[in-house]
Amino acid sequence: MSSEISIRTAKPDDLPILLTFEQGIITAERPYDHMLKPDPISYYDVGALIEAEDAEVAVAELDGKLIGSGYAKRKASRHYLTPDEHAFIGFLYVDPDHRGKGVNQLVLDHLFAWAKDNDLPEVHLTVYPDNAPAVRAYEKAGFENYLLELRINLDEQQSSFPETPVLSHQA
Repeated sequence: MSSEISIRTAKPDDLPILLTFEQGIITAERPYDHMLKPDPISYYDVGALIEAEDAEVAVAELDGKLIGSGYAKRKASRHYLTPDEHAFIGFLYVDPDHRGKGVNQLVLDHLFAWAKDNDLPEVHLTVYPDNAPAVRAYEKAGFENYLLELRINLDEQQSSFPETPVLSHQA
């Protein structure tokens, strides 16, 4: 008897397992972002995404057990870009026991089909650049670097800036 991974749209009944997947994502990403608040935190409103008409939450299932997830959501593109809207993908998670078996690609294929069916030819996602396994997985799926978002925390970097001169106005 062979087991086959199936991909389907998530149902509200899936929410308890999906919330554990979300915590798995947060645990995996915490080393890449010291700005994350202490646990417990949540990235997504998974229940709202399941119910939303402008989003698709997909789950990978094997022998009646959920082993992976992801979502695609319609988002407005920056006003100066085409197309006007794109699909934004997130919540990609694969149970550690099932990694390396193509589960992520199956979920992505489902989400890509949803995007095409919803006239969204462009697909975006965000990933921590130091998360090499995730970056490799997304590049393998066909994603390319597009924009690089940089940040600076002025409270943390204060000592590296010269003193701001005090300007006075003399008559």
